[in-house]
Amino acid sequence: MFGIIRPCVDHSCDSVLKAWQAHLCGLCLTLRDRHGQFARMATNYDGLILSVLAEAQDSRPTAHRTAGPCPLRGFRTADVVSSREQGAQLAAVVSLALAAGKIRDHAADGDGMAGRRVSGAPLRHVAASWSVAAERDAASLGFDTAVLTEAVDRQVALEAAAGSSLLQVTEPTETAVAAAFAHTAVLAGEPRNAESLREAGRLFGRIAHIVDAVEDLDEDLARGSYNPLVATGTSVTEAGRLCDDALTGLGLAVQDLELRERHLVETLLVEETRRAVRRTFTDHVYPAGPGRKMVAGIFTFLTCGLYRPPWSRYRLGPEKGRCYLSNFGSGDCCYGCDGCDCGCCCDGSP
Repeated sequence: MFGIIRPCVDHSCDSVLKAWQAHLCGLCLTLRDRHGQFARMATNYDGLILSVLAEAQDSRPTAHRTAGPCPLRGFRTADVVSSREQGAQLAAVVSLALAAGKIRDHAADGDGMAGRRVSGAPLRHVAASWSVAAERDAASLGFDTAVLTEAVDRQVALEAAAGSSLLQVTEPTETAVAAAFAHTAVLAGEPRNAESLREAGRLFGRIAHIVDAVEDLDEDLARGSYNPLVATGTSVTEAGRLCDDALTGLGLAVQDLELRERHLVETLLVEETRRAVRRTFTDHVYPAGPGRKMVAGIFTFLTCGLYRPPWSRYRLGPEKGRCYLSNFGSGDCCYGCDGCDCGCCCDGSP
């Protein structure tokens, strides 16, 4: 599973985590039910947003079912979104198409298993079958996967061209995600949301692409592989500024949506995306090696937690909530929420 939207038990409400898992497991099982067990490998953390958006707009209740025990859930059953739901099906289509495109991209770059001439052949065959399956299911939903395949092909061409800017490189991803987001309005029968969803998808696609580039930067440099930041001469600081601007626009686009239920959409698409950006850029700008962790730990202890290093999840918490002694056994549910403004956990709101 890949993607940037990954709620954590340290700062997320139980209701959010359960709803997120219902859509995540629903996506995984939709891939299995419609495309076979191996297709579950295409499960995408970000792809489930399509299922969430479709549900949030639709006036009809979403069909759920009880899923059997799964190793990833500690062999527990769970309430999940049914594979009969069109939102889950769209999420599966897009996840499958993007996974196939990623394999083709690696093959074109000669990177990893997919890039190997002989041993990579089965993987390339899987990518081709996934593309066909995605196209078939997309047709039943009225969605044209050509926008996804064309985006992948355009991405390869841009990466091969010299002199492109970072936003030129992210454009294919933005276009593909925008089309998928907008189609949830069609499935839910809410055409008035289409343009705001298209804008939200465009900005989310930009953020996801840049975050992925920053996360892979050190590894790509070590291997001599393509990286958008290196290829376009973009600094990590400038990439962070572009993400911050996109986050602002994303929040505004989500505010414009007419939704039956907003909380899960705003939590996942706005708050968790913001947290992913902050986590990625903090980890890259302030890498915490063992020596730095030791020194930071000493300073944190000597100041009773009032000093927190940049990578600490408590860094943005209120000063009154930082001291170890004052919080020991306090049961303060908001302590350590990593600046998440988690009113839903603490004031009883849904």
